[in-house]
Amino acid sequence: MYISLLYNHFILALLLSNIYLLKRTTTLLATMEETNKESTKAETKYRGIRAMPFVIGNETFEKLGTIGSSSNLLVYLTTIFHLKTITATNIVNIFNGTCNFGTLLGAFLSDTYFGRCNILGFASVSSFLGMLVLTLTAAVSKFHPPECGNQETAPICVGPTAGQMTFLLGGFGLLVIGASGIRPCSLAFGADQFDPNTESGRRGIMSFFNWYYFTRTFAVMVSLTIIVYVQSNISWSLGLAIPTIMMFLSCALFFVGTKIYVRFVPKGSPLSSVAQVLVAAFKKRHLQLPEQPCFSLFNYVSSNSLNSMLPYTDQFRFLSKAAVKTPEDQINSSGGSAVNPWRLCSIQQVEEVKCLLGVITIWVAGIIYYVSVVQSQNYVIFQALQSNNQLGHNNFHIPPASFIVISMLSITIWLPIYDRVLLPWLQKFTGKEDGITLLQKMGIGIFLSIVTMVISGIVEDKRRTLAMTRPMVQMTQGKGAISSMSGLWLIPQMALSGLSEAFTLISENEFFYKQCPENMRSIAASFFFVGMAGSSYLSSFLASIVHKTSNWLAEDLNKGKLDYFYYLIAALEILNLGYFLVCAKWYKYKGRAGDNKLNERTDQNEIVM
Repeated sequence: MYISLLYNHFILALLLSNIYLLKRTTTLLATMEETNKESTKAETKYRGIRAMPFVIGNETFEKLGTIGSSSNLLVYLTTIFHLKTITATNIVNIFNGTCNFGTLLGAFLSDTYFGRCNILGFASVSSFLGMLVLTLTAAVSKFHPPECGNQETAPICVGPTAGQMTFLLGGFGLLVIGASGIRPCSLAFGADQFDPNTESGRRGIMSFFNWYYFTRTFAVMVSLTIIVYVQSNISWSLGLAIPTIMMFLSCALFFVGTKIYVRFVPKGSPLSSVAQVLVAAFKKRHLQLPEQPCFSLFNYVSSNSLNSMLPYTDQFRFLSKAAVKTPEDQINSSGGSAVNPWRLCSIQQVEEVKCLLGVITIWVAGIIYYVSVVQSQNYVIFQALQSNNQLGHNNFHIPPASFIVISMLSITIWLPIYDRVLLPWLQKFTGKEDGITLLQKMGIGIFLSIVTMVISGIVEDKRRTLAMTRPMVQMTQGKGAISSMSGLWLIPQMALSGLSEAFTLISENEFFYKQCPENMRSIAASFFFVGMAGSSYLSSFLASIVHKTSNWLAEDLNKGKLDYFYYLIAALEILNLGYFLVCAKWYKYKGRAGDNKLNERTDQNEIVM
């Protein structure tokens, strides 16, 4: 009777909170929409650093919430919902993959219809409701299967009912909606708060990317340590309630800063403009470009365009044919736009597509780069399982999964040092605002990934040798002998991996933001998450091929050749670095109309390494 009454109260509280939040969100989004319309009439006022407590605070609490809820999902599904390992693994993989690929849809809706601020508001509330549902599945007994019964031979575990699974998957669906909106919009929205046309604004954007990742990494570290500990050792209800409270604070911080945010109103689908250029260029593929394209091609710019004016470039010249004006092409008398935009496009449209294609060439290098990060984080746990993890002469043993935190700690320590100490020195030494270019930083990160893989291979060879010659007494369950090598020797490779991420991933996101057209910045941010998903699939494919064709990745690392696998990835990253250097040498940074030729040549010939 008491449980039924408690259950009814929980349901009532959930419904009331949902209704209140939806009504509140609708009101706030309507207010934000009115503010959007007003902002188009007045000159944009960038609040810069004043908006950062709300943006960074929102991101920090959001990461504490989402990572804290999702990082231990596999354990939750197998221990509380009694799902089979393969079923739970598939659900988690589908959930993570959908969250990453869903960013494309969230970015499209943001850049085309609703704007980043509105999407962030809606997605934040959706994430909170998803976490609330997940918390209820642990707190209310009727929302999860009963505990396993004890028997002499084996415990009897009852699986979840259809209703319980539906409620759980409903929570996952809300979390997917939230992640699809927050991930592509959060970073770009924060950078939007700074004026890119002023020196202080450009410095603010650069520092924002560094501090954004600093707080994000710190939040992930807290989630993977404190929150996971509470979930596993104290209570799942409390362990899931804490992230839910964090997400509520994230929503509150975001909506409190509504009045001071800079918001850009979308002006239609940017992808339709891309499609128009590709179609027009294909239709006119047989035409010849004029001798002076920058003066002869169709040059029309919409008065309500969000994008900065771009100078004509000679890259991807075949696309320039989309702006060749023929006798069949007609021009609107009012405004000067093309009557048929699928046949005649402006130089501005063409150059925006060129920017996008140039970014994609760098994006491919980022996908291959992240394979080293994925594999180092996966196999360092197995290395730690078969190493001596005892700390000092006491009985404390470092948990194998904790070695992953070393890379995050490396990022957390490095970013403030770079932003406050190294960057000012580089600015004086090079005479550039950025100190070194984004592509140079990415190149350094890819080089460090090669060094990381080589060091990982050397350490693994030493670990396996000691395991065969001087093993410890105990054995790992289902594995093999534990090496007498201290697990602390795994720290250098993880610290280097974190340093590599600090150079590459942060620069990659900033590169996407700055080099893509302004009306596609949410889509640009989604490139990062789609690239991560692609890297995960590529890593799985590579590991599967190696496992089927060799014994390098044996269940017992002492019988395999994990060091050879690390060297294979190092070789792949060397090829990737060569590809990246060619693309970076060829790449031309996005300019502005009116840039002098000297600057154009300097950008084009900039050396990466």
